[in-house]
Amino acid sequence: MTKKTHLALAIVVGLLVSACGNQPNAPTLEESTAEIAGLIAADRLHDDRGRFREVFCAVLEERGEALPDYRKCEEAIRATGPEAGATGAEVNLGQSQLRPLALMVPGLGWECFKTFLDLQFSAPVHVARYGYEVRAIPVDGLSSSKHNAEQINDYVSALPPEDLERPLILVGYSKGTPDILEALVHFPQLAKQVTAVLSLAGAVKGSHLADKATQGQANLLTDLPGSQCDKGDEGAIKSLQTEVRLAWLENNPLPTNVRYYSVVTYPHYDRVSRGLRESYSVLSGVDIRNDTQVLIYDQTIPQSNLVAFLNADHWAIAVPVERTHPFFSSLFVNNNDYPREALLEALLRYIEEDLASQR
Repeated sequence: MTKKTHLALAIVVGLLVSACGNQPNAPTLEESTAEIAGLIAADRLHDDRGRFREVFCAVLEERGEALPDYRKCEEAIRATGPEAGATGAEVNLGQSQLRPLALMVPGLGWECFKTFLDLQFSAPVHVARYGYEVRAIPVDGLSSSKHNAEQINDYVSALPPEDLERPLILVGYSKGTPDILEALVHFPQLAKQVTAVLSLAGAVKGSHLADKATQGQANLLTDLPGSQCDKGDEGAIKSLQTEVRLAWLENNPLPTNVRYYSVVTYPHYDRVSRGLRESYSVLSGVDIRNDTQVLIYDQTIPQSNLVAFLNADHWAIAVPVERTHPFFSSLFVNNNDYPREALLEALLRYIEEDLASQR
């Protein structure tokens, strides 16, 4: 890689923060259990972690090492105390019955570095074998949630009628989640067409890193080699500030016809990549329970199904650096391996099962 590439990647890895990467004192299981119980009560979440664990474990056991980055179930999901929702029911591992259409909305700067990652879109290819279709909605990497909400609405509005006859699931990663929530509120017709929203490490209540960042720093992502992004309306960082997001949630009730699901990333320190330990340390000054970019408390959609606390950092859940750039990954993003294919399959099977139970 060129010096320019290394510089641009350093910008991404240490995005907007500077601090020592010392290991903070980890909370005990008892402390985490109490904090999570408080989160469930405060956000009025429906704790369904037990059932999702059953689904994810079944998928991991069935697919095994045939899929990349296999990990035992107890290593993939973080233990956080008692989990409600387990049923013991058999998990369907065959063809999807509802055949939903899942539309993914990526996070901050995604279009700026997607060519560097040389994505093979392997997780959607895997789940397509079982009747689940996944597509990506192109949104601006550096624009505001309001702007991207319009892009989401435009994309869905242009779908052919046969697509809208299926259950429509919007999947938001990181900033993609607030982009989706704004779209649902500001475009009522869109909300009527959406069946469910899945938040993956979503910055629902913002990120404390964004509180101290500037848009100018984020705009440096346009310097990445092969970057196809521009500065857009330059509103991305403001859209991620905690004060902005909390005020928006307070003033904008979410549509009640949509089912909401929250997946939280909450890694053990030994699962945090070297290049993300600085931001982990910075956020630990607010609360140690974070994924290097967002606190666990800020990742849940109010009144949603709480699906899981995954033992993965913010990048490992969705950004496959290790698979495309193993040397760089070994130096800076060394804990990027996560069974993303099995995870996506488990999430879609879990949501399909839940939707079927509501009919």
